[in-house]
Amino acid sequence: MTDEAPAPFTDALRREILRSEQVRMASLAVLLVILLVTTLSAINLFPDFNRRLFEGGLPGWMPLVGTGPFLLYELAALYALRWRAARDKDFPRYGRFANALIETSLPGVIIVVLSRHMDPQLVFGFWPPMLYFLFILLSTLRLDFWLSAWTGFVAAVQHMVLVVWLVPLIPWGSLPDETLMFHFSRSIVLLICGVVAGVVALSLRRQFEKSFAAGAARDRVTSLFGQHVSPAVVDRLLAANTDPPSETRPVCVMFLDIRGFTAQSRRRSAEETVAMLNDFFGQMVAVVDRHNGIVNKFLGDGFLALFGAPLADPAAAANALAAARDMLAAVEVWNSARPQQAMRIGIGIHIGDAVTGTVGSSLRKEYTVIGDTVNLAARLEQLTKETGAQLLVSDAVRDATATEGAVDLGPMRIRGYESPIRVWRLA
Repeated sequence: MTDEAPAPFTDALRREILRSEQVRMASLAVLLVILLVTTLSAINLFPDFNRRLFEGGLPGWMPLVGTGPFLLYELAALYALRWRAARDKDFPRYGRFANALIETSLPGVIIVVLSRHMDPQLVFGFWPPMLYFLFILLSTLRLDFWLSAWTGFVAAVQHMVLVVWLVPLIPWGSLPDETLMFHFSRSIVLLICGVVAGVVALSLRRQFEKSFAAGAARDRVTSLFGQHVSPAVVDRLLAANTDPPSETRPVCVMFLDIRGFTAQSRRRSAEETVAMLNDFFGQMVAVVDRHNGIVNKFLGDGFLALFGAPLADPAAAANALAAARDMLAAVEVWNSARPQQAMRIGIGIHIGDAVTGTVGSSLRKEYTVIGDTVNLAARLEQLTKETGAQLLVSDAVRDATATEGAVDLGPMRIRGYESPIRVWRLA
């Protein structure tokens, strides 16, 4: 189905990206809390180990200075993002890149701080550089290839700049070539991981796009044709991948009405009346679905069903007639099972050309059929009351189906038509 107004789909995807970004920020905030608590505990609970590992030992407040500001920043950014999401406002794209730059700088800050208290080469073999991979991994939740690639680029450049800046504290001549290659290769791996994370993020985004597009298309079908369209018809409409055109086409129209239901409803509560009507219509709609029709409109205690629209069906008349007979059989079963809620229905069917298309306002549209074919089908249903019949069809339906056993009621005067119209009774 084509989207006349893609905004709902775009907005849904944007909101999903904002939710994913909130999950990423919340996860990172939790990890920073764990990192802060762990380092504070290790430094203050194991002072001997602290002094052996670091020259002179790290001050007990050092993690608060190194990690604390990033934690506060992350919490503030998360609050700002939730505030904007609650007001259905997007997060600026430039802000996302700036956020990635700030977040990915945390490992670099820790490396600089620790390099003042231990051999710089040992720092690069310690756990802080591994945090770069964590940030790259979490960047996939941004659902943006370039943001993930940017995170990998920032991590790679920062890592190499820090190596050049800090490792020369030891004379370059004393460094084996393998050591330099190790640091350089790690930067390359960080860059590659950023690209790979970007590919994963792009794949996730496309999956979301497909999911939202499919949901939007299905919602559009439901909006046009009502919630009572069968899944099979919805799938066929989605496969057509286009909105039903406005056109004149052959359509078989069926009107169904429950006889005397208004009088029945006076003897029952509103809840009982609606429940009974829903149960009954549920069975009737299921019959229409089985015969490739759609219930286009509910009309109080009746409905309008279409066969051969919006999807062409060369057997539209035969399907409508088969559906009508199955509905009459279903009514007999209903009456046997619920004698206190016995029903009697009248059905009128006519086939002919009708104008079809989607009509309505910019806020709500629905698929509809207009023309003499619809009017005559409605008149035939009304005529069942006068003739005592349950199923009346026009001459066109009888000719299209070559129905046996039909009783010719002859040309009959029908309100709204100057010339008599031949009518056939099938039940």
